[in-house]
Amino acid sequence: MTDAKPPVTREDRLAARLRENLKRRKAQARAMGAPMETPAGETPESRTSGLSNPAA
Repeated sequence: MTDAKPPVTREDRLAARLRENLKRRKAQARAMGAPMETPAGETPESRTSGLSNPAA
């Protein structure tokens, strides 16, 4: 006999798809070098060191 799995509910399928999508989006953001989240009140520009660019 085979082990019959119970039918997967719609909510379970959607939850799995959402998790896969989130993983894919995180990987894409990491590849692009974009920060995932910034703390409240902080902009990406404020995350720089404040040093001038010596190459400019």
